[in-house]
Formats: sequence, structure tokens, C-alpha cells
Amino acid sequence: MLPQKQAEEAIVSANLAETTENDLHEQDESQNHEDHSMFSIKNVLWHGGSAYDAWFSCASNQVAQVLLTLPYSFSQLGMLSGVLLQVFYGILGSWTAYLISVLYIEYRTRKEKENVSFKNHVIQWFEVLDGLLGPYWKAAGLAFNCTFLLFGSVIQLIACASNIYYINDRLDKRTWTYIFGACCATTVFIPSFHNYRIWSFLGLGMTTYTAWYLTVAALVNGQVEGVTHSGPKKLVLYFTGATNILYTFGGHAVTVEIMHAMWKPQKFKYIYLAATLYVFTLTIPSATAVYWAFGDQLLNHSNAFSLLPKNGFRDAAVILMLIHQFITFGFACTPLYFVWEKVIGMHDTKSICLRALARLPVVIPIWFLAIIFPFFGPINSAVGALLVSFTVYIIPSMAHMLTYRKASARQNAAEKPPFFLPSWTAMYVVNAFIVVWVFVVGFGFGGWASVSNFVKQVDTFGLFAKCYQCKPPPSVMTAPPPKHH
Repeated sequence: MLPQKQAEEAIVSANLAETTENDLHEQDESQNHEDHSMFSIKNVLWHGGSAYDAWFSCASNQVAQVLLTLPYSFSQLGMLSGVLLQVFYGILGSWTAYLISVLYIEYRTRKEKENVSFKNHVIQWFEVLDGLLGPYWKAAGLAFNCTFLLFGSVIQLIACASNIYYINDRLDKRTWTYIFGACCATTVFIPSFHNYRIWSFLGLGMTTYTAWYLTVAALVNGQVEGVTHSGPKKLVLYFTGATNILYTFGGHAVTVEIMHAMWKPQKFKYIYLAATLYVFTLTIPSATAVYWAFGDQLLNHSNAFSLLPKNGFRDAAVILMLIHQFITFGFACTPLYFVWEKVIGMHDTKSICLRALARLPVVIPIWFLAIIFPFFGPINSAVGALLVSFTVYIIPSMAHMLTYRKASARQNAAEKPPFFLPSWTAMYVVNAFIVVWVFVVGFGFGGWASVSNFVKQVDTFGLFAKCYQCKPPPSVMTAPPPKHH
């Protein structure tokens, strides 16, 4: 009996020693990594893969130019609907980002069991769908995701031109679009989401300043004379505003790329929710304050800057938003760069200059589309209804249901249901609700409303509009009649 007990203790001691050795090895690796990061400026500013980096990336990517269009949405929706829909779509968006993270971990776990290495390969959403559900899902994911990111990049260029016009109106918005298209093309030199550490940090600081500037400036300015808050007045306007908010909290078409840039992607689970909660502190106060101050005037001013008085604080906010929109352009374009690199066989190339040269053809159609459709607010809603509804809400929910439809898949799942919803059945119910709601309300009603509004803008201003929603030119004085001799 005694020898058996000693043998058991020896086995336990050996296991403990092995575990401790492994832990120490991991700690040494972690310490070496931390030391390397601490003493290398390049790593501090350039190489980011922590949970904090992912949080900054998610939060920064979520609140770019949409800060400036939310007051416009409130004028279409009314105050109560505006706040409630922000909270509702914020929660829905966080849930589907969680589903995407679960599916990514599932795909990566299965592939690594097959000894597939991702050392020089960035996993993307369409590859996750392909690995879990097959080529048809890959095609759908690729089509919706790439089109969404394409128009997301277009929106950033339009927003740049729209914002700078409020500082310098000597050039029209179309000319500013040409200029900023050339500036944003420099994002081809940023290799991957690992390299957005300092940009994400700065970007969130910039939007935080802008959001609180909008809030304080609107409150200080006070309500304009004769202000009215008549929204919602028309169904077409109501659903246009609703889809803009759906778009606001659907900024996670780059979730998989952000996760892949993390040292420990398993930590991503609740990062998007934490980012969304912070975003609420920016979007809700700024949109409510500007709508309270200007009311129905916003129906004809999709950019909130256009109604606020020109001063140093506003100019600072405009400049900071311009820099942030450059960063967000890079966020939206980088997955497109990856897809293009894979198509032409350049994804494994280590030369940054060669990859940058190969990426340039991606920027040209974005530049061109921004010049054709310079409609700042309406294009947000159209993209939200027709693209975000599927890319961000419907496809992830359906993919999760189909991936875990079999008992064996649920039993061997790399990620079990979350602690707050521990039943697979409950997850199916939530996912089915999201699919039906977003398809009917977001894509159906929202698509009808936003496309109607978009067509109206084209009819009113025309394609290639030189200066969309610009101030009218000063009236030309009538010349005196010619003298008769």
C-alpha cells in the first residue's frame, strides 16, 4: 500500500514540476516579449497585439465620421427612438461580434489540428466561412464583406472632403476629395493590423475630443430661435435614420483581422462589448445635444459641423476628425488589400514596398466612387441597409447556427456558450431573432427607405456633384443697364 501511495505522489510531483516548468517557460517568453516591447520604440508604437490594442482598434474603428451623422439621424427618428435604437443595435452588434470571434476560434482550432500554419497568412472572415460551411458561404461572405469595406472606405473620403470644407471653402468638396484620395493612398504602406497600435490610440482620443466638443458646443450655443423637433414625420426618413444607426454599430467587418493580430485571440470575446459601452458615452450625449439645439434644421445638414459656429475649437475638431478618417480609411481598406494580395499571389511577400505597389489598384475605384456619389449621410444609410445588415448581423448569426447544428459539433466546440446564456437552444433563439429582425426591419424597410432617400439625393444634386450641401454662392449684384446714347 505504501509503495503505491509513494508512486502516486511521485506522479503528482512530476506532473506539478512539468506544469510549473511549462508555466515558467511561458512566463519567460512573456517576459522576454515584454522586455523587448519595453525597450524598443518600434514595438511600442508599431507592433500591437494585446487585448488593449484590440479594444482601441474596435472602439476607434466604430466611431469615425458617423459621430457627425448621428444628429442627422436623430432629426429623422426623434430623440427617444434615436437613443433606444443606439442601445439596441449596440447590443446586437456586440453579440454578432462575439459570434464571429467564436467561429474564428473554431476554424483556427480545427486547422491547427491539421497542422496548418498561419505564420505568414492573415485569416479573414470569408476563409472562416469557407472552412466551416463551404464555398457558397465563402462567396457570400467575400461579396458582402468586400463591398461593405469598399463603400466604407468611400464614405471616409467623402467625409474628409465634407469636413475640410468647413475650414477652407475656397476649394469645392470634389477638389478636396481628389486631394484626400491621394493622401489616403499612403495607407498601402501599413502592413497589417499589428501596426495600428499608435494610430488606434490616437484615433480614439480624437473622436473623444470631437464627441465632447459637439456636446459642449451645442449646449453653449443653446437652442436656435424657433427650433422644432417634429421627428419622426415620414416612414422613409424614420427607417433611413434607423439604418444609419444599424451601420454605426456594425463596424466589425474587420473583427477577424483584428483578432488575428492578437497574441491571444481567445481574449477577444467581450472586447467588442467593452468598446461599444465606451462608444455609447460619445454617441448618445453628442447626438442628443446637437439635435436638442438645432432640431429639424439637421434634416438638411447631414454633417453636424455645418451648423456649429466657426471657432478654434471647431477647427480643432475638424482637423482631428480628418486625421482619424485617414486612420479609419486604413482600417477599412486593409482587409481589401489582403484579399487583393491573395488574388494576385503577393500575400506572402515580405517587401513592404512591393506589397504597397501591388495594393494601389484597390484605392483607385474607391477614389472614383467617392467622386461619383458624394452624399455623406444618405450613403451611410444605404450601406447599412444593403450591406451591413448581411455582413455584420445576418451572416454571422446563420453561420453560428449551421456550424453547431449537429450534436457532435456542439460537444466538440472549441468555445462553449457564454456564462450569461449557457444553453445552445437559447443561443439559437437569439440568433434566429437577429436574422428575422435585421432582414425585415434593417434590409427590408431600411433598404426601401435608404435607397429612396439616396435616389432623391441623386435627382436633386446629380452624380459627380461638385459641392454637395454646400452653402449657396453669394448673390451676384445685377449690372446697371447700358446707357443709351
